[in-house]
Amino acid sequence: MSKTVFITGTSSGLGKLTAIRFAQLGWNVAATMRTPESETELTAYENIKIFKLDVTKVDQVKSAVEQAIAAFGKIDVVVNNAGMGTYGPLELAKEESIDWQFAVNARGPINVIRGFLPHFRSNGGGMFINISSFMGVTTAVPLGSLYNMSKFALEGLTEGLYYELKPLNIELRLIEQGGSTGNNFTGNITWNKEETIKDYDSLMTTVEALMANPNASQLDDPQTIVDAIVAQATGESTKFRTVIGASGKNLLALRNSVPIEEYLETIAKNYR
Repeated sequence: MSKTVFITGTSSGLGKLTAIRFAQLGWNVAATMRTPESETELTAYENIKIFKLDVTKVDQVKSAVEQAIAAFGKIDVVVNNAGMGTYGPLELAKEESIDWQFAVNARGPINVIRGFLPHFRSNGGGMFINISSFMGVTTAVPLGSLYNMSKFALEGLTEGLYYELKPLNIELRLIEQGGSTGNNFTGNITWNKEETIKDYDSLMTTVEALMANPNASQLDDPQTIVDAIVAQATGESTKFRTVIGASGKNLLALRNSVPIEEYLETIAKNYR
């Protein structure tokens, strides 16, 4: 009997690639997105069903979970992939941007996890794979305090849940990715700006230029990230945390080898 995976944020990028890969491997896929009426690529796969879902809306989570279970009978793995980024000086952030950052990247996974826990408990197990970032365990780019906050929160949530869900045979995994080729992350960034305040302009110019023209050698092949997700779902890997790419691994090695004050100053010098 084929296993089934439920994936959030499958309209583009990593989410879509992950849905396609699982389908190619013979899994049933419950692919969710905010605007399923616009999707054309995933509809070509017989073992993919698409469901409408905005992870910030609890009623939509409840509906999508119920529909997916009704369609496939059992969900084995849930991939919390949906996410967004808010960048810029914290002082200049709009209230709605602050709330939206937390709502999508932290409260969204909470909503989905809570939606599936009764199903996993009744089945005697299951797995949540939370797509985080190496920016959830370290910091590497100025003006990303809100994004870092949301990913640090996801890391803490996942670690904390380990203790209460492991006895129920419910597994938890974290994928800590960095930038990848073909990922329109910069196009999805909300920038915090205020034309009348100039104090942050120099740093903003530097960071925006970096985001617009990333070093290709520091970008990972998205298929590497997909493969890591699949490895967790299939049991090929049992690592709680999987850091993807040399950039993330090097940053974590530096973070763990020096005092935090030295790490922060080392990173800050790159943007002066």
